[in-house]
Amino acid sequence: MIQITGLKISINASDNALNDAIKKRLKLKDDFSYEVIKRSVDARKKDDILFVYNVSVDVPNEKQILKKKFKNVSLYEEPSYEIIKAKQKKKIAVIGYGPAGMLASLCMAEAGMDVTVFERGEEVDARDKSVNHFFETSELNEQSNVQFGEGGAGTFSDGKLTNRSKNVRNIKLFNELVEAGAPKDILYVNNPHVGTDILKGVVKNIREKYKSLGGKIHFNEEVKELIIEDNTVKGVITDKKYNFDYVVLAIGHSARNTFRTLYDQGVEMNQKDFAVGFRIEHPQVDINKAQFGSEYNNPRLGSAEYKLVNQTDSRGVYTFCMCPGGIVIPAQSEKDTVVVNGMSYHARDLVNANSAVLVTISKEDVGDKVFSGVEFQERIEKLAFEMGGSNYHAPVQTIKGFIENKVLPLGNVIPSYPIGYKLANLRSIYSESINEAIIESLEAFDRKLRGFGVEDAVLTGVESRSSSPVRIVRDKVTMESNIKGLYPIGEGCGYAGGIVSAAVDGIRCYESIVRCINEEIL
Repeated sequence: MIQITGLKISINASDNALNDAIKKRLKLKDDFSYEVIKRSVDARKKDDILFVYNVSVDVPNEKQILKKKFKNVSLYEEPSYEIIKAKQKKKIAVIGYGPAGMLASLCMAEAGMDVTVFERGEEVDARDKSVNHFFETSELNEQSNVQFGEGGAGTFSDGKLTNRSKNVRNIKLFNELVEAGAPKDILYVNNPHVGTDILKGVVKNIREKYKSLGGKIHFNEEVKELIIEDNTVKGVITDKKYNFDYVVLAIGHSARNTFRTLYDQGVEMNQKDFAVGFRIEHPQVDINKAQFGSEYNNPRLGSAEYKLVNQTDSRGVYTFCMCPGGIVIPAQSEKDTVVVNGMSYHARDLVNANSAVLVTISKEDVGDKVFSGVEFQERIEKLAFEMGGSNYHAPVQTIKGFIENKVLPLGNVIPSYPIGYKLANLRSIYSESINEAIIESLEAFDRKLRGFGVEDAVLTGVESRSSSPVRIVRDKVTMESNIKGLYPIGEGCGYAGGIVSAAVDGIRCYESIVRCINEEIL
């Protein structure tokens, strides 16, 4: 196969334009076939927006073409991922069925291990009903919600797939997603996403594949503690006792009771920096205009995205988990709290764009104990609940009001938070140091993306679950914790920051365990 990189095609070109560009670049006369490896958008010139393609081309005279040394043309070999079979059928427990737990358990089942998953929440269809019931009635299921249940928190946050590097683990993940029903374009678009509506079916299909390989899964069964003997994990305790050879912790960043139990049982962990902030909403059409100019409503471009970063004197501020054409959703897992996140359906065609605006938080802000960060999160989530009216409504404020430190009426941007909202002064949630960093960064973001700082853009509080404030310590090579046979993985344990990195960490965990098993009999 031959690879061509950097082919630029107008977004308004004909359907045959890419085929013609390949033919021209390689001076081809014979028939050929091609596949798109990557497609990105170059919108630096608003009057001439381009798609930029990398493609692989299958031609019969490959060697002759390569000898001609055309610009940006090289040999291409698609990397592939191979499962290593386990030489012994060891019993593995995987606690948690988010991206890390899903891929770890799937790969281990493919390797022939005896795998059992424990998930405190419900399977995705029942979980969807519990989530919608909360949105409609404010009756929260603390065991099955936007944070807990099949697919993890990512199931209800658009399914954005960052980290598109072509390493073999990423390829394994993306191929599994497509096989399970995700759109094929996630294999090549620069900022792929699945959409919450499609992702629910994808995670269900991955579960069915896992079960077809002999994997077992227990929904609605929370692991309450580990069985540890002689500093070695021997099993797990739910309402029953189960014996296992290895235990994988893929518990997510919201399993606070589990973190505390593990710490009491001697699992080594420490505090880590994390981030908190608000959700910000703008009209999606304004974001489209800022990014695409006169092409803002071109259907080939879809809804525009952004990613912004600012470094103040004291801390970093950045946008995260941007949801074009989406809504701000309730994301709490504990009663009498308000936590927000963002969500989009695959079409990304709703009125508002939303994103987290996050500020880095360190031990200087919260204290230096292991759970100081967790306690900080708990405090601001309860405060947001009270500010919203103690009925799960979310506190909201315009940018102008936040900057001027007063409550002002809403303008043209109407909050999308489904349960309801209450005008409040969000400045009272965080310290002045944090507030000043946000204000400075809102102004900096407006300079980078015209209209970002519009006065009636809406802030909704609080975004507090973007990352875990604790890290379970593990060996850098083996991934094993201080407890032999215990493997902490994913975002909750402090080793990932999104669906892709968490899932890839799960794949790496499978590799470590199968290597350990196979080395036992050498």
